[in-house]
Amino acid sequence: MSAAQHPGRTPVTLPTGRTPGCPYDPPAELARLRTDDPVTALAYPDGHIGWLVTGYDAARTVLTDARFSTRPELKHSALGAVARPGGPRQPAAPGWFINMDPPRHTHYRRLLTGQFTVRRMRVLETRVGEIVDECLDRMAAAGPPIDLVEAFALPIPSLVICELLGVPYADHGFFQQQSTAMVRLDSTQEQVTAAMGRLTEYLRELVRTKRARPADDLLGGLIREAELTDEELANIALILLVAGHETTANMLALGTFALLLHPEELAALRADPGLTDTAVEELLRYLSIVHLGAPSRAALEDVELDGRPVAEGETVTLSLPAANWDPAEFPEPDRIRLERPNARRHLAFGHGVHQCLGQQLARIELRIGYRALFERFPSLRLAEPARDIPLRENAAVYGVWRLPVSWD
Repeated sequence: MSAAQHPGRTPVTLPTGRTPGCPYDPPAELARLRTDDPVTALAYPDGHIGWLVTGYDAARTVLTDARFSTRPELKHSALGAVARPGGPRQPAAPGWFINMDPPRHTHYRRLLTGQFTVRRMRVLETRVGEIVDECLDRMAAAGPPIDLVEAFALPIPSLVICELLGVPYADHGFFQQQSTAMVRLDSTQEQVTAAMGRLTEYLRELVRTKRARPADDLLGGLIREAELTDEELANIALILLVAGHETTANMLALGTFALLLHPEELAALRADPGLTDTAVEELLRYLSIVHLGAPSRAALEDVELDGRPVAEGETVTLSLPAANWDPAEFPEPDRIRLERPNARRHLAFGHGVHQCLGQQLARIELRIGYRALFERFPSLRLAEPARDIPLRENAAVYGVWRLPVSWD
């Protein structure tokens, strides 16, 4: 669709620039758009004119309405390279369930939900506690200052997702290098494709090995209980491997950074560890680390969205940070309020049929990680001025590239 088909509306480009000195605030332009026009015309890099959603209610509607599709061949990207096999605007590869609509998506989702059993989650919760304690022991032995990203935030989810999938943790450096190339916004499509190719080939070889010797892990369970090809299994593993450590690692680091810069809230959390569950939900809302151009949907038919006429074929891009800072849903959204009663209504894990499959595991890691870190190091503080902490503004998942900390 052209700009002429959006009469009276000048399309905006996706706001990405944050205000210097305000590392947690979404781009200021998003707040203005949400106030003036929570569903506004958006210009995409390829010339397509679609829509940007900044309001909470409209975002929730798009995520639950079957008239909006997640199929990549129907959508336009508001950003650059797209981390997906085949490149932009190609149908989802076998097993790449996050880019499928029902009933194809439902098929894979049911198979995976069957692997995230209560028993497995209980075992993993115990293991998360052990992994966290091991990381803290190494931090204490090394002494301050230390980079919390390298010493704590990355190892915990990396170890957990490797154990869940049955992937050797010795190869985590390789996974981290490839996944970083996939989520950097300055990566070219060729770099994204190459990184995904290396990871996919590794995982296909792992699948072949597990077919010969199935283990008691998620991939082993899928091999035993589902008739899936090596390509399907490798793509499923790739999604879970990247999503399982990129998001949680950045939440652990950025959440710690936020709490250290909000000493009153941190003091309340230290005084009452029972606040941890709601604190995790509030940090998920407040930080909204999936911050640029995701998720997005394509309209399968003409739809009216918050009074705007979305035409069949138009792409709708959601700003989760803007939606999670909508004052109509979350009063004083720019404040961390660890006791916020409705914090769990955030959209950080998405909503509807595509809501994050591993959200309960992520909550376990965040709850145990934050609580143990601040109990073990009650004097934890930044080892550098906050203004010098490098932020992941050029990555699809927001966070910090490093977080130097110290303690007494």
